[in-house]
Amino acid sequence: MRKRIYHIVWAVCLCLCFGACSDEPEAENFYTYKGQMMSEYLKSNAQFSQYAAIVERAGLMKLLSAYGTYTCFAPTNEAIKMFLDGRGLSDINQLTDADCDTIARTHLVNNVFSTAEMGDGVLATANMNRRYIEISHGIDEDENAVVFLNDDAHIIYSLQDDSVDNGIMQPIDRVLESSNRMVVDLMKLNPKISLFMEALRATGVSDSLYLYKDATWDPSPYPRWYYSSDINSESATVPEEMLYGFTVFVEPDSIYREKYGITNLEQLYQKACEIYDQVYPEDVAQPYHSFDQLTDRRNPLNRFVSYHILGCNVISKEKLTPYNVLNSNGLVDIGIETTLNNPEDWYETLLSHTMVNVQKLTVGKFLGAGIRNAHYVNRRYDNEFKHEGARVDKVTEYKSAAMNGIYFYVDDLVAFDVKTQMQVQNKRIRMDFSTLFPEMITNGIRLNGNPTKGYDEAERYGKNFYFPQGYLKGVKVNGYLLYRRPHNHYRCFQGDELNLQGDYDVSFRLPPVPSEGEYQIRLGYAPTDTRGIGQVYFDDMPQGIPIDMTKTLNDLGVPLANNYSLLTKDEKAAERKVLKNLNFYRGPMGAYMLQSGAHYYLGLHTSSVRRIICTVHIKPDEDHYLRFRNVSNNGSSELMLDFIEIVPRSVYGVTDEGEPEDDL
Repeated sequence: MRKRIYHIVWAVCLCLCFGACSDEPEAENFYTYKGQMMSEYLKSNAQFSQYAAIVERAGLMKLLSAYGTYTCFAPTNEAIKMFLDGRGLSDINQLTDADCDTIARTHLVNNVFSTAEMGDGVLATANMNRRYIEISHGIDEDENAVVFLNDDAHIIYSLQDDSVDNGIMQPIDRVLESSNRMVVDLMKLNPKISLFMEALRATGVSDSLYLYKDATWDPSPYPRWYYSSDINSESATVPEEMLYGFTVFVEPDSIYREKYGITNLEQLYQKACEIYDQVYPEDVAQPYHSFDQLTDRRNPLNRFVSYHILGCNVISKEKLTPYNVLNSNGLVDIGIETTLNNPEDWYETLLSHTMVNVQKLTVGKFLGAGIRNAHYVNRRYDNEFKHEGARVDKVTEYKSAAMNGIYFYVDDLVAFDVKTQMQVQNKRIRMDFSTLFPEMITNGIRLNGNPTKGYDEAERYGKNFYFPQGYLKGVKVNGYLLYRRPHNHYRCFQGDELNLQGDYDVSFRLPPVPSEGEYQIRLGYAPTDTRGIGQVYFDDMPQGIPIDMTKTLNDLGVPLANNYSLLTKDEKAAERKVLKNLNFYRGPMGAYMLQSGAHYYLGLHTSSVRRIICTVHIKPDEDHYLRFRNVSNNGSSELMLDFIEIVPRSVYGVTDEGEPEDDL
């Protein structure tokens, strides 16, 4: 089998598939229809008899006989035989019941996906074994453009997109196998990262990477919740599980050796001292700083290793940053104007009070030596600084997606050094609220579903969630804390939003800042008539008058341009100054919603707002909290949390003579 990834070929195929603009694609555009249940399909096709028997033993055939919306990646009998041969088995009767359950569920997804809806990355919905299937594209032995799953199996071209009454059949040529190892145990199998693994073990940080699931979490006491938001009547559920996860960026041995001359643990420790003694000078004279105290969290090598690890499982490389969704209408953006902005996310690491910035490089103006559409850690390449960062690469020669995480290669050191602290991260930090909480990322909540589809209580197109007290770490919840999945026509950053409802009183820890200084904290939201009024607190101190989320920028009593995009640079600066004096900014011009199929920048809409909450002095090693409390008396108590901005004085405090903050 030759797997050659030709994105040009695949793009041509997509162009042939996407001729319509309708939100609801016609079935004949994607698959044939034969009027039978998935169970009947498996039983009546002899080439799937082995998988059918496995499904029977797993007790799932009854499920596939009922109405639903499933995708079945049914392996052929030949695929099952190859799987058994690889295990030294000769018959499926030698499989345990647990084996059958795992195999059956691994190949079933509770959603319908045609091949035209499978974009590079991972399938939008996890399989019934709660694992995500990785998607790529290539050429089969007959030169057909096909969809590959988990790099090994591919959908059989002549059998793909075959409809049944309760879903769609996507037969495959290999059995899908997911690792049941923890991420640190998967990493041990890769000899190319032996030095990082030695450091991981020597520091004891590896012991932290075995968390997987909170077995005490019980969703049963929490019923489906029905609510209204603006003109929408919807419902939400609590998450079914509470999973923990990790993402690890790893320098291969070759990077240490060829770029830095490092070949052993002590040399790596010395490099860590070189980096972190400048950031934490108070450590140098302490006993825990020495080479024989590597397990102390303040030790330089311990800090070095910890900074490589995120406290969430991003699932795939494509999900390191806000991603595009492939569906019957083509590539559907999540609202980032990629010609103006590199899609980016910020993540806290296991090194206390630090974050990494991950970008997908899309802006040609600041390409530098970078590769377009590649992902980078701590890159800043603009008019002020030229730091290339470390490029993220997928691990291809070994399995890298574990039960509780995933790891990636990086082509340079990932470190919280002085350059990262004072230059790379000394900029406006904008974070979608869903990225503040690792549980939303690890449990597949953030950006779930199809943003082109409306609400559906059957949850075919995605799910809304609410979070009771205790689910999100470091968050205190009274009332309702709700996550509404993305919709590309909403006036929301990336299409999703958090809402507070009921008589709410909610507080959470702010993300850490890179260095000590003055910061402006801003809240991004979209006012509507049905929202309410909330008081905001910073460390339990009230910040100004309550926020009235029924008021738009038009209610401020100052003249605003009808078409902001046509203003000159000086005119924009003048308007920005007026709004800033009133503690407001327009929404970001680098983000958009879809309006009549066209990009409509949030900054052009007076119902897209950034409100200054406070300007405060923050130290990087301290915890600070935001609190939102309901003070509405108008019968509506909804408060929207779309995104947060943490902006250093070097950005927000520029004088008239300097280069003003951009409006992106």
